[in-house]
Amino acid sequence: MIFDTLPNDPVMLLSFINTKLRDEYGSLDELCASLGADADNVKARLGAIGYVYDPKLNKFI
Repeated sequence: MIFDTLPNDPVMLLSFINTKLRDEYGSLDELCASLGADADNVKARLGAIGYVYDPKLNKFI
């Protein structure tokens, strides 16, 4: 999977990313490396709707 196939809708992206973080990956960097995504871009897209990544909780809150 590459970044272009991630959901375009920010709320759907939030759900997708948090589910993957909960079920499959120990960190955002690990998830992004696996999916070929840019972590800064994901943070910016989710930041635009008021969410930030919490590495201790390993999810966007």
